This record gives sequence, structure tokens and C-alpha cells, in this order.
Amino acid sequence: SSRMVEIQSQMSERAVELLGLPEDRACLLLDVGCGSGLSGDYISEEGHYWIGMDISPAMLDVALEREVEGDLLLADVGHGIPFRPGMFDGCISISAVQWLCNADKKSHSPPKRLYRFFSTLYTALARGSRAVLQLYPESSEQLELITAQAMRAGFTGGMVVDYPNSAKAKKFFLCLFVGTSGTLPKGLGTECASEELHQAKFTNERTRFRNAKGKSVKKSRDWILEKKERRRRQGKEVRADTKYTGRKRRPRF
Repeated sequence: SSRMVEIQSQMSERAVELLGLPEDRACLLLDVGCGSGLSGDYISEEGHYWIGMDISPAMLDVALEREVEGDLLLADVGHGIPFRPGMFDGCISISAVQWLCNADKKSHSPPKRLYRFFSTLYTALARGSRAVLQLYPESSEQLELITAQAMRAGFTGGMVVDYPNSAKAKKFFLCLFVGTSGTLPKGLGTECASEELHQAKFTNERTRFRNAKGKSVKKSRDWILEKKERRRRQGKEVRADTKYTGRKRRPRF
């Protein structure tokens, strides 16, 4: 519908804006989940070049019929980004990344598929570039899973939320930095609200369960629970938590 096309174009415009591309030269961008090429049309209008990836042959057929200017690739991004290192000046994705959290087959592991996607994306992007991924998270747990795998792959950055107080206009953009820690852009519609309230930052630093010196209390119960939870997010098998977790054994006589 025309309404969906308008919304897609608006989100594409916002994603490209958050990339912070240089104004004096054309860039090569990767469009993850490009669909029928609506996002690519805006990229072309801005004078940049792009390559689109999508898992749906039907959507790519529509893009070919529309004669989009970008190159198209039929691929499952859960298997990785198959391009040489440092090839792209940036990456955008509109309403696609959250689908990697679904296990459509018995062999699918959402944490592994997300890590494969983010680790190969990190490699394919030039140092100092950004990836802006618009998504619709189903829950806070799903959002934590996505950001945890991005952080594990080497990205820094955080979540930019536009119009956080609006039920319809609220949009989530995961803004990721490659190689450098940039300043997280402000979300639209947050002028009267606290920035820290509506923007979730993450870095490679551990912040939970720290002692007075700023370090984790090694081998304490909290330290063990944190380590086990981190391994669960990585898709590894971990023993269930019990009342005995982290409890020290008495010395034997």
C-alpha cells in the first residue's frame, strides 16, 4: 500500500541520516533485507551506491521488475555476510534483523545466527563506519539478545529510540560503530525527555556485580551467575542455577 511505502521511505531516510555519511563523496552501502528495493531507491537518490541482500526470491523479483539501481543478492544473512573485509562504507536494515531471533528449523540457533551475522558484518564494514538497523523487538529479552551478540562481535554503540512516548510513531534503531566509539545520536522527539532514559548504550565493558575497586568479585555467586548468563546468551549449554550455585565447600578432614 501507499502508506507502507511511505513508512518504509521515512525509515530509510532516517537510517541513512544516522549513518553520518560524508557529504563530499559517494559511498557503497549494504542493505540487509532489502526486499523490493524501496530503501535502495532512497540511497540512490542520495547519490550513493548499494548492494541489497534478501532471503525472499519473490521480493527480489519485484525489485528486478522495478529496475532498481543497486545489485541484488539472494542470501540468508543468518549464514553470514559474504563480502570481502572493509568493502562497505555503511549498512542499513529496515525491519529485518528481528527475524534472526526465530528458529524456523531445528538446526537454527538464534544466538549463533545473530553472532554469525554480526561478526561477518563487522568484517565487511570499513573501520570508522556505522551500521543502522531498524527493528521491531518483540520483548526486552529479544532486544538484549540482539545487542549482546552485536557487542560480542566487536561493535559498540546503542539503541536510538525515536518518539519514545508515541505508540504509533515509536521506532527503534540499533546504531553500531565499527572500530571506534562514536557519540550516539539523539532520538527524535526526545527534546523534553531525559536522553539516558530513551537511549540504551552498550560497550565492551562489564558493569554488573562490581566491588568497591570497580572490578567483579571473582568466583562470588554474582560473578558465577553473570558468567553463566553470558554463556547462555552465546548459545552455550549451561547447568541450571540452584541454591548451591556459588556456595563454597567446607574443608575436608
